Amino acid sequence: MEYFFIALIVIIVFIFLAIFFTFIPVGLWISAFAAGVRVGIFTLVGMRLRRVSPAKIILPLIKASKAGLDINVNQLEAHYLAGGNVDKVVNALIAAHRAEMNLQFVRAAAIDLAGRDVLEAVKMSVNPKVIETPNISAVAKDGIELLVKARVTVRTNLDRLIGGAGEATIIARVGEGIVTTVGSSKSHKDVLENPDSISRTVLSKGLDAGTAYEILSIDIADVDVGRNIGAQLLTLQAEADKNIAQAKAEERRAMAVAKEQEMKALVQEMRAKVVESEAEVPKAMANALSNGKLGVMDYYSMQNMIADTQMRDSISKVNKPESSESIAKK
Repeated sequence: MEYFFIALIVIIVFIFLAIFFTFIPVGLWISAFAAGVRVGIFTLVGMRLRRVSPAKIILPLIKASKAGLDINVNQLEAHYLAGGNVDKVVNALIAAHRAEMNLQFVRAAAIDLAGRDVLEAVKMSVNPKVIETPNISAVAKDGIELLVKARVTVRTNLDRLIGGAGEATIIARVGEGIVTTVGSSKSHKDVLENPDSISRTVLSKGLDAGTAYEILSIDIADVDVGRNIGAQLLTLQAEADKNIAQAKAEERRAMAVAKEQEMKALVQEMRAKVVESEAEVPKAMANALSNGKLGVMDYYSMQNMIADTQMRDSISKVNKPESSESIAKK
């Protein structure tokens, strides 16, 4: 019976110690104590109660303390509870401290919470980054297209990192500056002879205003001659003018055809009236004969005159030379 109680007590003690060492990170407390970081055991218990992983706070704190940074537990825990990356912020502060940059914990935490990679930003401040633009198409005044590729050397501006524009804005502004510079050149040959004029002009425009970067230099990597845009535009304009002229000619032709049809209709109408009038002639002659206003001899004289006229017309048609149209028809 005594062995049973002893075994039971041992089991209870073992369970108690297991729960104690699981809930209270004694090993982490010992590591902090050995590193010279004073953290109370109840502080670690409080982290457990606040659902904060003590290792994600204490280990960065030990790292910061060894690097000579003045950071306390409350700052790191507050940043962790806000959803920040404590380890990355501490690494960024250590890198900035080694590079003798004035970066405070509050600024680094704000940059991290804003969604920026604070460690990458510090590294870029120490080691500038080269941004290569795609081929930018620009046209000089002589109508020749140039394809320009530039390399922009930038470094992070930590003061403007929160709310500042990113790389896409830098590339867009550099492209705009290149297009403006090439477009103001009288000839594309001037740009090919002095490509550094693009760099000087673009760099003087202050393109990094309102961005998270500071432009150190703009280097023209490549300049290629593209299409003859001026000639293409003139060709398109000539084609458009030709189409307009053809449309106007077609309009005039349609109007002429309509006018011709109208004249034909008028002639047919006049012919119909003539035929109608000729049909009234026999009636008028009959009335004149019946009323005694026209004698028989007068009638025969008129018929002879008509026959003579028809004969003259026949003779003139026989003796008239054939026209080119009639020969072509034959």
